[in-house]
Amino acid sequence: FRYLGTGQSLASLHFAFLIGKSTASVIIRETCVAIWDALHAAVMGQPHKEQWKEIADVFQLTCQFPNCAGAIDGKHIRIKKPVRSGSQYYNYKKYFSFVLFAMCDANYSFRYIDVGSYGSRSDSAVFAHSEFGKLLHDKALDLPEHTALPGTTSPAMPFVFVGDEAFALGENLMRPYSSRGLSLARRVFNYRLTRVRRVVECAFGILANKWRFLHTPIHLKLETAISAVKAACVLHNFVRARDGFNFEDSLTHSLHSHRPSVVRGHRQGAAVREQFTAYFMSPHGVLPWQLDAI
Repeated sequence: FRYLGTGQSLASLHFAFLIGKSTASVIIRETCVAIWDALHAAVMGQPHKEQWKEIADVFQLTCQFPNCAGAIDGKHIRIKKPVRSGSQYYNYKKYFSFVLFAMCDANYSFRYIDVGSYGSRSDSAVFAHSEFGKLLHDKALDLPEHTALPGTTSPAMPFVFVGDEAFALGENLMRPYSSRGLSLARRVFNYRLTRVRRVVECAFGILANKWRFLHTPIHLKLETAISAVKAACVLHNFVRARDGFNFEDSLTHSLHSHRPSVVRGHRQGAAVREQFTAYFMSPHGVLPWQLDAI
């Protein structure tokens, strides 16, 4: 816990506790694995249909985005170069890292994480190869049935996840419109989507400021570093459930976003996005301040 909370080096822990550096590394690894095993199912279990509805209700209340089941994003975790890894972990910002991909709810809690993908990979590639991405593609997440948006009776709309432009548009995955030559309605959609997407950014901020080993490069073996990040994520959820949320904790963090890559969506996703766009300009979906905010 001293390491996770402060990010002290193994040399510092060696002098503080009078143990060898290799012993300290083993203790960190075994403790983090035990934390993950003990808390994962309790604080990060896969939601069922009714829980997805509860998550969507909170997003509607706090972000005014209906039928939203979560916000997704990926962050680089800075590490020392793994042995015999070549350039696989070398990212576009010119340092070594692996990727923390996460999906969070409106209460800034992580509902799914994927830790350890190569830093050279894009968000869309990490998402596509993650268990969550495969479950979403196979429609195996137990999402609720299509539901009409508030104030309307049709059409029935799917529950969606929200990401940035690095992700491919899909029936259950919304991304912003390209920023070139946008109509007023599409600019409003991008603003409304950003209100949801900032939630996962804040969650990363809370995580990094609570567990400060994430502020500096992790000088541990790759497997130990991955275990430490996974332990920090479940501890984040545990503390969130116990202590609630302090907004100031989320203002700054040292985790770096992925560089957006150009990915294509499909027609069904485009049709869903157009329905949301029209709804946000309708009397039932408009916000009084949205035109002033774009």
